[in-house]
Amino acid sequence: MTYTHKRSKKSMLRRFLVCLALMLAICVSWSGYCWYQIEQTLQKAVPTHADVGIVLGAAVWGEKPSPSLQERLNEALSLYQDGYVPYLLVSGGLGEGKKVTEAAAMRNYLIEHGVPAEKILLESQSTSTYENLLYSQQVMEAHNMRDALIISHDYHLARAVVMADSLGMSVSPVGIESKVLFGPYHRSREVLALTHWEFSRFLLHSLHAVILA
Repeated sequence: MTYTHKRSKKSMLRRFLVCLALMLAICVSWSGYCWYQIEQTLQKAVPTHADVGIVLGAAVWGEKPSPSLQERLNEALSLYQDGYVPYLLVSGGLGEGKKVTEAAAMRNYLIEHGVPAEKILLESQSTSTYENLLYSQQVMEAHNMRDALIISHDYHLARAVVMADSLGMSVSPVGIESKVLFGPYHRSREVLALTHWEFSRFLLHSLHAVILA
């Protein structure tokens, strides 16, 4: 192996390491930004009066809300009882292998805890956070409702608010600190989910700009 060839290999390795370090720095910086968004949204998550409280769906165990979903419902119940919202909109479709929708399980839970059935609106088509908000917006429009509280776990609020903003919804977040979920794990997952949403939106806007160019 010649001296020139050795030097070329070292140069390639150096460039690779520089690129790798740059990529790691970008990933760390972006993760920090997403974490900051989650914390900033949580700081603004103070209950206020609105036309409706939207409860974002989560797992159903059998035909009952899971413990984590019950935490969201208990917060919604408190907001309704304290007069912050006159209606609750439960949002969530049929999970794989389930017999009842998340919305139906949530409605039944709220009725069992004293909320009149006529004060509960259902959105039972959604299978993602974005669809939760999109279809809930349609329910709100059908009932002439203009603003809403988004009720979910604290780690989930930043992405939900960004998505609601993209739909032109007027929302205020209300967060729950879970006693049954492992927070660091779910926050880390949420960083990935928020990254996927922002990257997908960037690609869509870029494609739209290219088409119109």
